[in-house]
Amino acid sequence: MKPLITIATVTYNAEATLRRTLTSVASQDYARIEHLIIDGCSTDHTLSLVQRYVEENQSRHNIRLICEPDSGLYDAMNKALLAATGEYIVFLNAGDCLHSTDTISAIVQQTQWMKGGHRHPAILYGDTHIVDAEGNFLRRRRLTPPENLTPDTFRDGMRVCHQSFYVRTDLAKQEPYDLSFRYSADFDWCIRLLRRANRRRLRIVNTGLVLTDYLNEGMTTSNQRASLIERFRIMAHYYGWLPTVMRHFWFIIRAIIKR
Repeated sequence: MKPLITIATVTYNAEATLRRTLTSVASQDYARIEHLIIDGCSTDHTLSLVQRYVEENQSRHNIRLICEPDSGLYDAMNKALLAATGEYIVFLNAGDCLHSTDTISAIVQQTQWMKGGHRHPAILYGDTHIVDAEGNFLRRRRLTPPENLTPDTFRDGMRVCHQSFYVRTDLAKQEPYDLSFRYSADFDWCIRLLRRANRRRLRIVNTGLVLTDYLNEGMTTSNQRASLIERFRIMAHYYGWLPTVMRHFWFIIRAIIKR
């Protein structure tokens, strides 16, 4: 049987951007999708949109709504990890979209068992396009995915967008988001999962595909300074303070050169 893919969407008063995300999931040509919507008790029309989405698409996908107070984005994401029943999980926030109608089908094609009995890949990843509020293409992400993704890859920043990072759910459940980070827990989470996969010598697969259309103004973008400070702390923890400081000097020089 083909694997069940869990797509987790965290919402709070997201009526302005959620519809396009729901439409994106509903339009997938792959049927075995579990769509978890974790809502923090929205007070706008978010829940009405979700209810309509459930009524129109429940026969195709397994859609589950969890609506209860939370302690922020990453607390809600941890709830999604606990609730997920698919073989793989990806987080698609309100406003973000799967790049094409066959994105999940393309992912599934690369999760098959390999000759020799090797297990399914631990992680599959791909590229991301940045789009505006109307879904129009703006540019590719400045940091593009490397051919081979390793824990050390993130020395240069978040080379793979969180929304284009598909993880085996059994592994993801072992690495909940660290709630001490308000804006960059996803950066820390990706590194920890890469390290876990590396220790267990599990495959990490570059799909070679554009997987996600990422809305230009997300939470991290709107809190960029605080996010960068958190990312510095995370990089220093995993890669050392001095190498991280030196790397950031290079980031500054590179930014000046590219002006």
